[in-house]
Amino acid sequence: MHKWTFSPETPRRIALLLFDQFSNLCLANCLEPLRAANTLTGKAGYDWQILTPDGAACRSSSGIEVLPHAALGEMGQVDYLFVLASYHHERHDTPQTRQRLGDAARKAEVVIGLDAAPWLLASAGVLQGRRATIHWDLLDAFTERFLDIEVARARVLRDGACWTCAGAMSALDLTLELIAETLGIATRLDVEALFLHGDPPLGREEMLGDDPLVRRALSLMRDTVERPLSLAALASALSCQPRTLDRRCRARLGAPPGRVYRHLRLSAARKLLEDGGLPVAEVALRSGYENPAALARALRKHYGASPSELRRKARG
Repeated sequence: MHKWTFSPETPRRIALLLFDQFSNLCLANCLEPLRAANTLTGKAGYDWQILTPDGAACRSSSGIEVLPHAALGEMGQVDYLFVLASYHHERHDTPQTRQRLGDAARKAEVVIGLDAAPWLLASAGVLQGRRATIHWDLLDAFTERFLDIEVARARVLRDGACWTCAGAMSALDLTLELIAETLGIATRLDVEALFLHGDPPLGREEMLGDDPLVRRALSLMRDTVERPLSLAALASALSCQPRTLDRRCRARLGAPPGRVYRHLRLSAARKLLEDGGLPVAEVALRSGYENPAALARALRKHYGASPSELRRKARG
């Protein structure tokens, strides 16, 4: 079970290895949530570098040129190694690439293959004896080529220290789950709201567990930020007992419903303050607080900053 909040002592070290013709959308769906998590928490939870096999610039499938920080051979120990390959993956599958990937995998706590990259990892022996997925266009050929891998048609598949995902959209799912594991459910919900604007669409519900009551509770909490319900009224609207809602929220989210509700309200207030268009009194009303003083006390306790300080940080 994930924790509601988690503060690692040091940033997670992440390397993103790009092969020519990689998907720029896939890269963005990995990198932007990590950047957002750092911004929203005000801490450097993640520290990343961009790598290419030889340290030279590479181009995405849309023609965007990316200058790396270093070559793959210069990579030190990392917590996560993301490998991104998309089009023309077969051109990259060379003896030299296999050797480099095998060496790099031994320096990473977790290796993540995205889109067509599982093919390169499998060819390098990194996925031997494991379960894995790949972009679904390559699934049949992948199954026939690598007989020592149990292949599944999945969006994201994790087998120990090897994670694989099917493409750009599932890369967002994977990164959100990584954030939940390393910074907590609260940060994951904030990042998800920033990119998805509300409830997760069909297909992402399982990333917060398989509990429909918890999903409905989150939806109702978001819908009633301006006029928050008591926990008894919230449970009644969900046709359950308050103790049932409490137990299920603790099990799935790592926090009681009151704490989750308060976090969603304060996250909404913070966004309104950072947007800068409304007076504090209006922000207080829109996030369910009686007056600016009550909101200010809650923000300082939750974020360690006053409304004006949050606005200044956002402008900075």
